[in-house]
Amino acid sequence: MTSTINAVEANFDGLVGPTHNYAGLSFGNVASQSHSAQASNPKQAALQGLAKMKVLHDAGMTQGVLAPQERPDLNTLRRLGFTGTDADVLQAARQQAPKILAACCSASSMWTANAATVSPSADTTDGKVHFTPANLTNKFHRSIEHEVTGRILKATFSDERYFSHHQALPGVEHFGDEGAANHTRFCHEYGHAGVEFFVYGRYAFDSSKPAPVRYPARHTYEASAAVARLHGLQDKGVVYAQQNPDVIDKGVFHNDVIAVGNRDLMFCHQEAFLNQAKVLKQLTAAMNNQFTVIEVPSARVSVENAVKSYLFNSQLLSIKGKTVIAIPEECQQIPAVWDYLTELRDGDSPINELKVFDLKQSMSNGGGPACLRLRVVLNEQEQAACNPNTLMSAALYSHLIQWVEQHYRDRITEADLADPQLLLESRRALDELTQILDLGSVYPFQQT
Repeated sequence: MTSTINAVEANFDGLVGPTHNYAGLSFGNVASQSHSAQASNPKQAALQGLAKMKVLHDAGMTQGVLAPQERPDLNTLRRLGFTGTDADVLQAARQQAPKILAACCSASSMWTANAATVSPSADTTDGKVHFTPANLTNKFHRSIEHEVTGRILKATFSDERYFSHHQALPGVEHFGDEGAANHTRFCHEYGHAGVEFFVYGRYAFDSSKPAPVRYPARHTYEASAAVARLHGLQDKGVVYAQQNPDVIDKGVFHNDVIAVGNRDLMFCHQEAFLNQAKVLKQLTAAMNNQFTVIEVPSARVSVENAVKSYLFNSQLLSIKGKTVIAIPEECQQIPAVWDYLTELRDGDSPINELKVFDLKQSMSNGGGPACLRLRVVLNEQEQAACNPNTLMSAALYSHLIQWVEQHYRDRITEADLADPQLLLESRRALDELTQILDLGSVYPFQQT
């Protein structure tokens, strides 16, 4: 087992890709559907995400950057029968299957909470950090991500002495895996063995179990159990819980829309889980009865207001001995939500500080602060073994700002997605990015 001294929980945020657009692709995600067909601003979206990374880096967090996917995804379009030059493929897809083209141009990989599930070395039997890219089978536009996601993760965490990378689970609905959006790791100290909390929407092999009826339950129990096995987790360090089917049907498509945790603190809505009292009792016992739960009553914040504000899609952070919650501006715009948050901050709760971020471009497409980050606990040796070019610094921030300003458009509509020039712009941008981050050739266009 490697040293647990000075272990940190690093945030690796996804860079917003050059084709960021509002195509309304995510059924069950209220924000995504309600902003469908509006014009997006990729440049502003990327700058908003980078600003959040820089603020948290400056506050003392270990902050990393994960590259976006190659979009438009010409390989997938060709697999679907579109032929000819790249321009021919784009034009034919626009004429014959515009929704498929939009899916192959999605920039949803920016929400890296869905990128993978990560287990720290303190929890795993072989003492390595384990990564399993999420297959994201429930949504076509996301199911085509995991292969490149795996390459980017391997280029970021490449040292086999410390990091173990797995293939995505089989790409069928029975093993639907939405990654860390449905996974939280609790602990007393980051470098000590913790409790990994896996949340699922339904059982794939038992139709007698409860399930939502309006919106899909994207993540299965069977997927969670498979990832726990792959990562070599001990039974005593794992707790499973089912999402409340009723809140899925109200737009809570992932657990991170209704609950968030950090260290020995859970911040969740009263209606988050099926058999919630039992779930919280299991977590408390697994944490040796040293566990705090802030359970937000429905009478104070309705599920609908939680979804609108993305209150729980916040980041709970430990910064210089304080517990900080990073929230989107939308939380200030709903009085019930803001009143509750300020009461927590000013009262005797464990939450000491609120950090508010402008993430309108991401929020309009259905993702808040927590969606944008993948949490990776790293001890000293593992931090040293990371690709240093992916870790935020003043120099990297400045370089990425210049890169975005040079390569990104400030307006994209669905009609722009078939523009061959957008493909060329995107590939030039990503080719340069792989050099900035020292990733090697992770994209298909770089390998052909």
